Amino acid sequence: MRAENRQVTQEWLNEAMADDRGEDDDGDSAKDLMKRLNKGLERFTAATSNARSMTGDYQTALEEHADSLSRSDGDMTGQMIAGLAELTRTMIERTRVMEAGMRKSEDEAAALRKSLERAERDAQIDHLTGLPNRRAFETVLDREYREAQAAIDPLAVAFCDIDHFKRVNDTHGHETGDRVIQAIGQVLQRISSANCHVARHGGEEFVMLFRNMSTREAHKLLDEAREQLAARHFVNRKTDEPIGGITFSGGVADVFAYSDPRAALEAADQALYRAKSSGRNQICLAA
Repeated sequence: MRAENRQVTQEWLNEAMADDRGEDDDGDSAKDLMKRLNKGLERFTAATSNARSMTGDYQTALEEHADSLSRSDGDMTGQMIAGLAELTRTMIERTRVMEAGMRKSEDEAAALRKSLERAERDAQIDHLTGLPNRRAFETVLDREYREAQAAIDPLAVAFCDIDHFKRVNDTHGHETGDRVIQAIGQVLQRISSANCHVARHGGEEFVMLFRNMSTREAHKLLDEAREQLAARHFVNRKTDEPIGGITFSGGVADVFAYSDPRAALEAADQALYRAKSSGRNQICLAA
């Protein structure tokens, strides 16, 4: 079977079931999907095995009747023909049963294929923000890096991290903290485009990839989003207690200024750390 034109292998299933650290645990749904897959394969195997068995039995019986016909006299021919007719009727009925079983197996396989496709899509999404997750971003990064390198397009990467997020969680609770993460995800989603990929990297950290943009252009775009967020004031919905302003810090790096995309990510992370240590609520360029 295949999902989205890719063969469903054990390696693919392991990847589909494995979840990023720090994300919601979908282990139970993955196990349920595997059980359904195994049951579907067992039924399909049984149906094809029965088909082969019935076809083999029918072929053997026909060969025996044909051999008898070649040796029989006129009186025996009628009996052989009657036997063949009965055998044919039996095979027709068995074929109907077999076809029904095969149709059921095909329907189950189609439903399972849809479930696998949905599971693969879900495995690429951060369920709190609706943004792509770290795994999805790494796939995009590898693809965009190859394409930008071939086209000689500029490529920049950025990390951003919510300032004083632990204080928000400790003071107002994790539910409020989740809403803050969602709000920042929405702000960053607004700058997302075909040339700007935004993903939740994990926890309170987000990652972005800017195609056809210099680091200065990427810095400007991300800094404008930072200013939009800093102008807002948040309130604890449960207590109506003001949370105040929420800000984030960021670091931007030129991907092709480094040996590979992973080194560029590290440089962006170091620039983020410099933004944090320099007072927060700012975006720094990698050295």
